[in-house]
Amino acid sequence: MKKLYQKKPLLLALILIGIYVVLFSLSDNISTTIGVEKIITAPFSLLFSFALLLLLTKSELLREFGLCKIEKPQKSNLFYLPLFLIILPNLVFGFNLTLSPLEALLGVVTMLMVGFLEEVIFRGFLFKALCKDNLKTAVIISSVTFGFGHIINLLNGAEFFGTLLQIFYATAIGFLFTIIFHKTKSLWPCIITHSAVNSLSVFLNAEAVSKTQDILIALFLCVVPILYSIYIIKQPKTNK
Repeated sequence: MKKLYQKKPLLLALILIGIYVVLFSLSDNISTTIGVEKIITAPFSLLFSFALLLLLTKSELLREFGLCKIEKPQKSNLFYLPLFLIILPNLVFGFNLTLSPLEALLGVVTMLMVGFLEEVIFRGFLFKALCKDNLKTAVIISSVTFGFGHIINLLNGAEFFGTLLQIFYATAIGFLFTIIFHKTKSLWPCIITHSAVNSLSVFLNAEAVSKTQDILIALFLCVVPILYSIYIIKQPKTNK
């Protein structure tokens, strides 16, 4: 992997994105056919995550992709407080407790691994490959690609309007995560937040959320990341 990354990093990133999108969609469809949601997707996501982590470890690329302690710590832990605001919408409408223990477990495992994989692939491989040429272009492409990647949810039966909103706010959140990764040189704040949002969505009480509230939540999830990103960008450079 290290040789391919060094010679053709963008190709490697695109290959991983293709594998992720196709196999996750296929796993979800097979799980639905079996009749137990995520019954195939959960073990596949675990296997994919373990394999990718193992390859990065053997290739000595963990630090390159931010899977390390924060190299540029901020003066205050309050720096990360706005990340909680991104998690908040999944907490305010109550929880769907109708899932069986197996369904809940499979859903949470899948969503935790999705948070890890998407951050490593989109913020790690794709962003790092693109920023070798142009940092600003890398930030934009990484963010937009991450956002539009959610269009695959339509193939898995998601509602069009909800998916459209998700594309917009996922792009904004992707932009924020890319800025955080570039600033701190660590993916862990992004992985933790992303995985928390995903896993809580398993228990989201969607029936309690109106279309108007959906729009307001999407707007909130666009504004907060953008404002937070601007704040981070405007922070003075340090010599650390």
